[in-house]
Amino acid sequence: MAMGRRVTKKDCRFMVTKSEMRGIQGWFLKRLGCFSINQLSPSLSALRYAIDLIEKGEQLVVFPEGKINKYGKKLVLKEGLYRLARLATKKTTSITIIPIGIAYSKVPPNFRGEFCLSFGRPIPINDYLNSNIEDFNIFLNEKMTQEEQKALKNIGR
Repeated sequence: MAMGRRVTKKDCRFMVTKSEMRGIQGWFLKRLGCFSINQLSPSLSALRYAIDLIEKGEQLVVFPEGKINKYGKKLVLKEGLYRLARLATKKTTSITIIPIGIAYSKVPPNFRGEFCLSFGRPIPINDYLNSNIEDFNIFLNEKMTQEEQKALKNIGR
């Protein structure tokens, strides 16, 4: 709702782990526009699909931590987002990453609990093509943490 069709006139496509796509949850997530990726061995078809979405100007939502942080612990960013963005720059030059902070009213979040999203300033990936993965992830983690702090403040935690 906050960044999808109502705001941008585009649907969001979510890249999630294979474990998230099991059972009834997987059925539901697939209908919401999610697709799975094997983190240990990403398939070429999943990577191609993600790059095709980016090339078409669609919104791709990636959790660079590699999982959803339900318990408020600090997570280390994986290398996948930066690698995917670098691959996609071969097809299009307009790749922008928007750091988002998510905060829940309770940890772990409960059904119908309150949450807050905070959106940071867009980061054009072209400005960071000469960076290494570690430096970029440190930078992105700082931006995501800033947004998470804003979200926590807004939710009252």
